[in-house]
Amino acid sequence: MLHGIDVSAYQSATYGTDGLSFVFIKATEGRSYVNSRLSAQTKHGRDAGLVVGFYHFLWPGNVTAQAEYFVSHAPEKAGDILAVDWERTAEGTHATNAEKDQFIRKVKALRPHNRVILYTNRDFWLNVDTTSYAGDGLWIADYVSAGHPRIKARWRFHQYTDEPHDRNVADFASKAALKDWAG
Repeated sequence: MLHGIDVSAYQSATYGTDGLSFVFIKATEGRSYVNSRLSAQTKHGRDAGLVVGFYHFLWPGNVTAQAEYFVSHAPEKAGDILAVDWERTAEGTHATNAEKDQFIRKVKALRPHNRVILYTNRDFWLNVDTTSYAGDGLWIADYVSAGHPRIKARWRFHQYTDEPHDRNVADFASKAALKDWAG
């Protein structure tokens, strides 16, 4: 399995890259937030030769506007991966299944040459999700042994810890295979 991390404005623009094959960078949230370190974190990942992905924290409502906001701020490059982060907001609300699915489809329509995946946690996948729609792949958060999330669905990425930061593995035979899949 390949190793990677995900970062947001809470992490340094010069995060460690040794032993990593990929990085996911928070780009946007809702229709008003952009990661202040997005450009620097992107450059750092690209300079290290990592496969780069971007994610959007989805709020309920205005899904089309959120998808447009996300793609207008996430850098556009062939081989980048786009993800929707579907979980509870700080207020305890969450986008519906239909909104999650609509967001993924809208981002796919806006960026047809990029892979678009779903990030969610095990509880959401098992107890909130009713459609099992994950676009081009599932990125599951379940804090157990790397590569062994407690779900039956096929997954592409597994976030297995948030200590000392969000660490992930990818279910690809090699970095070249990940790059081929990403596009």
